[in-house]
Amino acid sequence: MTELYLVRHGETDWNVAKRIQGATDIPLNGTGRAQARTAGRLLSRRSWDGVYTSPLSRARETAELIAAEIGAPAPRAVAELVERNYGEAEGLSWQEIERRFPEGVRVPGRESREAVALRVAPALLRLADAHPGESLVIVSHGGAIRSVLNAVDPGSRFGMITNGSVHSFRVFEGSLQLIAFDDPIEEESIGPDCGDIDDQNALEHRDANVR
Repeated sequence: MTELYLVRHGETDWNVAKRIQGATDIPLNGTGRAQARTAGRLLSRRSWDGVYTSPLSRARETAELIAAEIGAPAPRAVAELVERNYGEAEGLSWQEIERRFPEGVRVPGRESREAVALRVAPALLRLADAHPGESLVIVSHGGAIRSVLNAVDPGSRFGMITNGSVHSFRVFEGSLQLIAFDDPIEEESIGPDCGDIDDQNALEHRDANVR
């Protein structure tokens, strides 16, 4: 059995502005770096065998800061862990999305949630297969993590995926299973100033498949 602890990257200025990031490479801000260090200190309560990350800079820097806190080698990038591509909605605010893509209008280039799950979940299984019996920290994105949650536990409705939050999974006999949404290891990082992926990625409000 392999344990995979998925961490959402720290805050960016586009998170604060509630603009769609998706595949756009936006760096962490100061708050995001502090969130990453906090997550790393919390994760340091356990022993880890490696850190993997989305190649986008906000995830990569989060992973690097976590690796430094837990005493792990430099993170390795996995292309499939990248955030959902929101197509022409990237960079837009909620108000701009409402004007350009009113209800019922398709957003050109937007990756479906199912397509995200079909690339992220197999990548997690491959990592588990390469690290049997180990525990890995994996830094990714809110949309990507939510897609995995929906695929693993489609009957549940999950709440906030905050910047720097940790969500634990196990891979047992080739199956990806949820241990804990907002794993107790990181409860201390949830504060009143934390935002939700549904606020920070405004397009999530428009997706009927959000759970």
